Amino acid sequence: MYTRLSKVALVWAVALFALLAAFSNVTDYESNYATVAHVLKMDTTFPGNAGMWRAVEASWMHHLAYGLIILIEATVALLCWLGGIYLFKSRHDPALFNQAKKIAISGLTLGILLWFTGFITIGGEWFLMWQSQVANGQQAAFRLVMILSVILIYLTLPDDENNA
Repeated sequence: MYTRLSKVALVWAVALFALLAAFSNVTDYESNYATVAHVLKMDTTFPGNAGMWRAVEASWMHHLAYGLIILIEATVALLCWLGGIYLFKSRHDPALFNQAKKIAISGLTLGILLWFTGFITIGGEWFLMWQSQVANGQQAAFRLVMILSVILIYLTLPDDENNA
């Protein structure tokens, strides 16, 4: 039972983080929007780098990308809250608990996709965010990817009466 409760708590911890991230991005839109715009414009990368042809100057694209980030953060939060509820409701039955993991797994996976694919891969490698001293979220994204990955691995371990 304690293992199952710890899995629920960790899924809800991710839900809280993603909710607060989305909330902060909505209520203080300009702060992180400026970072997204810098990344897409590539205006804080090494001067004269050969990858500047990738830069996106259109502000509507910056708003679209930022809106997509916020939407995905909110979706991660929703999936993890719901996933945690289903897990909590089924905590007394290992078979039901294992079946209830689907939504939480989806939320954690979506979070990994956002922060790995969105920030580390697209932001870091395509838009060369790693070159920026001003707009570089790769270390924070890496920490999130690692935390979510560990929780996802832990959550997917089978639950039975032996680890109750």
